[in-house]
Amino acid sequence: MSTASRQPVTSDPKAMPAHVAIIMDGNGRWARARGLERLEGHWQGYRTLKKIVYAADEMGIRHLTVYGFSSENWRRPEAEVGGLMSLMLRAMKAEIDELAANGIRVRVLGRLSQLPADLRQEFEQAMERTADYQRMTFNLAINYGGRSEIVDAVRAVAAEAASGRIRPEEITEETVASRLYAPDTPDPDLLIRTAGEMRLSNFLLWETAYSEIWVTDTFWPDFSQELLAEAVRGYQARTRRFGAVVE
Repeated sequence: MSTASRQPVTSDPKAMPAHVAIIMDGNGRWARARGLERLEGHWQGYRTLKKIVYAADEMGIRHLTVYGFSSENWRRPEAEVGGLMSLMLRAMKAEIDELAANGIRVRVLGRLSQLPADLRQEFEQAMERTADYQRMTFNLAINYGGRSEIVDAVRAVAAEAASGRIRPEEITEETVASRLYAPDTPDPDLLIRTAGEMRLSNFLLWETAYSEIWVTDTFWPDFSQELLAEAVRGYQARTRRFGAVVE
């Protein structure tokens, strides 16, 4: 691993983002620019993700969340969706031993019941196997939508209200947040988006309310440990206000 990825930022652990979220965009455009099929771009994106997971771990990032497959991605051509399902299954089978050996907790966020049975089973086994690991948490957002997550949380609160376990006037932001898919994960400090797009695309809508956003024109398959370090340095150079005025 390069020196840049070992020493990319200040040595003060308090200045490190505890949680980095990434919208991995540009796989298809990367492939098209090279005359390749879109799935070739997704496979290269998977190879990039593997490098970034371990780079983030080495840098001291304790939570990494990536947008793997959105609830809107089902609208893509059937062959591409099927290829993505196969890629995720093969990747999880190939990587789980190394992730476990490195003490990395795997968690999959989204409506997993709508995934193919074999992929859902693989994800569930990975989560169960690594549930007690604490070195780093690697969250995969699969069949995920930010609005769907909020709807699911509100449904859970509504069911409790209907049963009398909570009164409507007792519902707070914390009440809703505790029913999100990963309530024990801190909100992202830093949100990275590749391929130059300037939108959230329905990703972690609740959780990114005060996240610092860093965008690069680089397509995801070309993203590197050095760019991750650059994003973190950019984050560390900012003053986080959380709505307050800071002199």
